[in-house]
Amino acid sequence: MKLTILGFWGGYPTNNSGTSSYLLEAENYHLLIDAGSASLIALENHLNPLQLDAVILSHYHYDHIADLGVLQFTRQLKRMKNNLERAPLLPIYGHAGDKENFKRLTMDLVSEGIEYEEKEKIFIGPFEIHFMKTLHPVECYAMRINEIKTGKTLVYTADSGYLSDFISFSKDADVLLADTNFFNGMENHRVHMTASEVGKIANEANVKKVILTHLPQEGDLQLLKAQAISEAPTTEIRLAKKDLIIEI
Repeated sequence: MKLTILGFWGGYPTNNSGTSSYLLEAENYHLLIDAGSASLIALENHLNPLQLDAVILSHYHYDHIADLGVLQFTRQLKRMKNNLERAPLLPIYGHAGDKENFKRLTMDLVSEGIEYEEKEKIFIGPFEIHFMKTLHPVECYAMRINEIKTGKTLVYTADSGYLSDFISFSKDADVLLADTNFFNGMENHRVHMTASEVGKIANEANVKKVILTHLPQEGDLQLLKAQAISEAPTTEIRLAKKDLIIEI
């Protein structure tokens, strides 16, 4: 499995980098996880958007779906094979708790919205995916993504305040891609996690590697990383950055 960071800021893009979006690939299958602002341009550095096989969305805040519309337009207007062939129908997985935004996932001849639910696992290409509802102002879901062939596991927290359930949900994960929007001192927030809370999850869940993402635009990110490391001193912890590739 290969994970590529396309965008990693929380809330809004800055410094020529966008908000939450990640490309996960295995067995020549290409899954886009969230589609934040500037993700389409970032994706083009790694993959023709017409070659995407599926998209999955954690929730419908704009910093996670801002480029979804232009991705649909790209699939509608750009042609494959010398302008003769339209890209195949793109499945876009999302929850239906927000009916208005879920409806937008379907675009005639371009994309089809497919509902997922927390208590059901789904299979997308070479991946098995489980969900966990997070602590956030809108309905949002973390994902535990297993590569069926190898057993490798990526856990994506999406956006959430700290929940002890993340420890069991992330147990023995190869990579934890974690919302780390706050420096220490903001613990038990109802929107995002602090660095120490992410470190605690990683340590108690025996996670092999952590990627801190949904990062704050202000403050010393090296300090943020150090605060996470203080709670998980034996775990490899890295800051997300644009075009970072992680082999899982």
